[in-house]
Amino acid sequence: MNKFLAVLTCTAACALASASYAEDPPMGFFVTSVGLGDGGNLGGLEGADAHCASLAEAAGAAGRTWRAYLSTQEEGKRGISARSRIGTGPWYNANGELIAVDLDQLHIMPNLYLRTAVDENGNRIKGRGDDVNEHDILTGTQEDGTSYFPWQEGDKTCSNWTSNGEGSATVGHHDRHGGGNTSWNAAHNSRGCSADDLRGTGGNGYFYCFAAD
Repeated sequence: MNKFLAVLTCTAACALASASYAEDPPMGFFVTSVGLGDGGNLGGLEGADAHCASLAEAAGAAGRTWRAYLSTQEEGKRGISARSRIGTGPWYNANGELIAVDLDQLHIMPNLYLRTAVDENGNRIKGRGDDVNEHDILTGTQEDGTSYFPWQEGDKTCSNWTSNGEGSATVGHHDRHGGGNTSWNAAHNSRGCSADDLRGTGGNGYFYCFAAD
């Protein structure tokens, strides 16, 4: 009898362990499924972070510290760098696919392409070749994830994510295609900061969100 109970207990425990192991890792990365509707005005970093958290909560991924992958600019010195805001990884998308194990892989050779750069619900974001191209993702950053130097002239962050008119923002291509540049975070600058300007170069005010914890 005791032997039977021991076997039964082991079987149940092993099954539970296997089920736990088979579960997808928690989501730690997504592209916003919708923008904030005001061009490059995201309400600053605070507003962008809040948008990430709101979308994640609606998708059932509340309880994590969500940060928008955005840099800022400051006069006379470097601003806040996107890479310094998002933790150390690893990060998985909503479908359980690994995007990068750490900051180095994320900025050198991430698993970030049209198929994997999905929104918070695991849905694909439209890219080059679709009926509407929305592959421009707001970042305001350089390829290594750092903010621009003060001597690099011009607005790269839509006035630190508060402008919906004048200015410009650096964008990446989540599908890694277009314009001869395959960068996911620093492909080119937008025409301006209005919603129409962002759409004019193939965007819709989307940005990347990462869990920093």
